[in-house]
Amino acid sequence: MLRAYTYKNCDTCRRATKFLRAHGVAFEEIPIRETPPSPAELQAMLAANEGELRRLFNTSGSDYKTLGLAAKLPALPVNAAFALLAANGNLVKRPFLIGPTVHLVGFDEARWRAALT
Repeated sequence: MLRAYTYKNCDTCRRATKFLRAHGVAFEEIPIRETPPSPAELQAMLAANEGELRRLFNTSGSDYKTLGLAAKLPALPVNAAFALLAANGNLVKRPFLIGPTVHLVGFDEARWRAALT
């Protein structure tokens, strides 16, 4: 089953879950702040995004900015980045949709439609 990591106050997350329901896609919704994706899920998502670590981060979030990650991320080892993401769900780009063959981060309706319908 697909796992959709979302934040309840995120309009983009609400649009994404509405899309999933409208298209009859079964998924488990997980609160991203309380339960961030696991290191294995982060690794799978990183691989699906061609190793582009920045795509996994919520670059517009205050935690990202407060930690100065824009400057640090290019030199940050992957294991250190995963430790940050796994410890702080606010840092993870959302929605984060993952399953055996689906790896989508952020909501782009055209991409989600191509991957899921």
